[in-house]
Amino acid sequence: MQKFTVVDAIVAPMDRPNVDTDAIIPKQFLKSIKRSGFGPNLFDEWRYLDIGEPGQDNSKRPLNENFVLNQARYQGARILLARENFGCGSSREHAPWALEDYGFRVIIAPSFADIFYNNCFKNGILPIVLNVEIVDRLFKAVEQRPAYKLVVDLHDQVIATPDGENIRFDVDSFRRHCLLEGLDDIALTLQHVEDVRAYEQRRRKITPWLFTDID
Repeated sequence: MQKFTVVDAIVAPMDRPNVDTDAIIPKQFLKSIKRSGFGPNLFDEWRYLDIGEPGQDNSKRPLNENFVLNQARYQGARILLARENFGCGSSREHAPWALEDYGFRVIIAPSFADIFYNNCFKNGILPIVLNVEIVDRLFKAVEQRPAYKLVVDLHDQVIATPDGENIRFDVDSFRRHCLLEGLDDIALTLQHVEDVRAYEQRRRKITPWLFTDID
């Protein structure tokens, strides 16, 4: 998992509440268990005018020009500004895979669905919860200024606006550590690989019959 330090990037606004995981990455794309390749189908049903299927050449599909990610002013966005209950619905991990593969590293919203929130941290995305008033203010600023940028500093837990305002945010210390160090669940386990091996050796001595080959 890529380390998270500071993200200085354009903000894309997703101005609708209760965006569920089927909208983030529709069910027909869940056949693959790879973590990559989902970015072109992020928000597929809103982004394109036809029905998307796995394996399509997305460059030839008709775009919905009114959808936020298809607008020139939001190209290259790495920060997604959203409304309440973002990531609700089914618990598919493909949703953060698609967001990360597209390029998003930060999602700011008043609230998130619990499972989606946890999955973001496991896949290198920082979900930030801010109160509704601040989120409303950010939506207005994004609308008024093309290529509106924020600087998100995870180490200091601060969001810096173009106007010089610093917005503090809270994040669990363990999750913060994992993002800063680029540690997913597998990487965390591998930090204790010698302990795992020592445990296996002890088990072989205590219960050798569990390690006997069966003909």
